[in-house]
Amino acid sequence: MTIISILFYLFLVIACIQLAYYSIFLSFFGLSKPKKGKAYNIPVSVIICAKNEAENLTQNLPKILEQDYKSFEVVLINDSSSDDTLEVMESFAEKHRNIKLVDVKSIEPFWGNKKYALTLGIKAAKHDFLIFTDADCTPNSNQWITHMARHFSKKKSIVLGYGAYKKIKYSLLNKLIRFETLFSAFQYFSYAKVGNPYMGVGRNLAYRKAQFFTSNGFINHMSTRSGDDDLFINENATKGNTALCYSPESFTVSEPKKTFKSWWIQKRRHVSTAHEYKHLDQFLLGLFYVSQISFYTLAVILLIAGFQWKIVLGILILRIIILYLTVGYSAKKLNEKDLILLTPLLEIFLIIFQLAIFSANIVSKPKHWK
Repeated sequence: MTIISILFYLFLVIACIQLAYYSIFLSFFGLSKPKKGKAYNIPVSVIICAKNEAENLTQNLPKILEQDYKSFEVVLINDSSSDDTLEVMESFAEKHRNIKLVDVKSIEPFWGNKKYALTLGIKAAKHDFLIFTDADCTPNSNQWITHMARHFSKKKSIVLGYGAYKKIKYSLLNKLIRFETLFSAFQYFSYAKVGNPYMGVGRNLAYRKAQFFTSNGFINHMSTRSGDDDLFINENATKGNTALCYSPESFTVSEPKKTFKSWWIQKRRHVSTAHEYKHLDQFLLGLFYVSQISFYTLAVILLIAGFQWKIVLGILILRIIILYLTVGYSAKKLNEKDLILLTPLLEIFLIIFQLAIFSANIVSKPKHWK
């Protein structure tokens, strides 16, 4: 058997793996309908940890305070800011009774550690049901708390939401950022639907205070700078205790990075936690990525060589069709429809971008938050 024929059979195996993954993403999320949950007014604590976010808080906090929800408090955590963040928080607290301030001072063992600041904020929260977002996020509607809170129940102690990024016209970087966010979302929602929730995003996430303290909070990964959201979910989320919330009213929208360099630094920090995921999750995510890059690489080699090119081209077209369907249905569900047309190009860029990030993180550790 020649080398080129071995590569062809390897391509067929990898193609089956890719088609299986995308079929799962399509059927379990793309074609699924969001569950409404039971509407009832449980008291909620909204937690926002901020470091040097005076401007964002001034702009976005009013949208949080205007939520149409009967009983909620807002816990504002000032994580040793060097700007006017604390002053902005205090000015809002003077006008709103439902704001609670937590001013975190730097101490040597936990300097710059967001998880330490968040732990103090969680302890200070009055209510058992906690909803997390960031200072640069704004709710998509005044029903955000309602939609997130209604997914809590006696069995469901964790709720995964969708944190979108603001759309900027005529910006390729903006499309790349939002495509990566969309891609990650339909992956973690699909895995959760299958019964294996492995991550969530701190821009829009909820869990019970009791869940946090029962599992000893962030103690098992406190030394890891990132991961207050995904590592906590990876460690604690199960098929039985996790609910999904992706109705449009429940989205949060964040300001995206404006330069490629700043996005690169952000993603390096985010990706750095993946090696601490459960072994099964590392294997499944790794298998998907390796099959992605291998699929395109082998397809190009086989097409250039002209070996079984009709079969290779047919499989390539089939995969692109399934990719379009998966991204298309998911994009409509998550209000990212303008990304559909460029899907294959954006996916190829994302594959290359992730490879560069993995390589960079092997060479040096990424910077911590702020």
